[in-house]
Amino acid sequence: MALAQTKSILPSAEERRRFQRVKVHLLGRYMLPDRREFPCQVINMSPGGLALLGPGIGNIGDRVIAYLDHIGRVEGKVTRIIDNGFAMTVGATPRKRDKLAAQLTWLANRDILNLPEDRRHDRIVPRNPIAVLTLEDGVQMNGRIIDLSLSGAAIAAEKRPPLNAQVMLGRISSRVVRHLEEGFALEFAHEQSPDTLEDSVNAR
Repeated sequence: MALAQTKSILPSAEERRRFQRVKVHLLGRYMLPDRREFPCQVINMSPGGLALLGPGIGNIGDRVIAYLDHIGRVEGKVTRIIDNGFAMTVGATPRKRDKLAAQLTWLANRDILNLPEDRRHDRIVPRNPIAVLTLEDGVQMNGRIIDLSLSGAAIAAEKRPPLNAQVMLGRISSRVVRHLEEGFALEFAHEQSPDTLEDSVNAR
């Protein structure tokens, strides 16, 4: 079914230059030219552009660097101001655009097929277990990743944020769902892609 849906979700290679956008709900952060950073939610995206909601509105032509769940780092320029946000280009090589198209297909199919966000996934120990976590008030703390899956992580740390606290693990938006004897468990706001999982949790 996922394969059957692909063509209706994303344009074919020859059509992709028109950059038809698909609806997605991705969380992340972005930085404007003055180096201020803000949280954001992407509401639609194509291999060539995206629209996001966020508290910091740039000017048309401003350069933007964004870090998005599932997608990773994207860079571009503000092209249009919308209600509570803006649209921007996505600067990428043809190879990167093809990878973005595949990631967007996976994300859109996941939503169409109603794959549950809390499916249990195989847990792994990342190659780099050192974690930098950013709390709601912007304070950063260090921890160690005990194990990791596409939907959450267990963190060993001296301090434990309160239950339901919002925490950024690298660039993944998460929520504290359980306290452990040596730390706490996080549930990711969105299921992660296996291709970008470790890069996202280790992002600084």
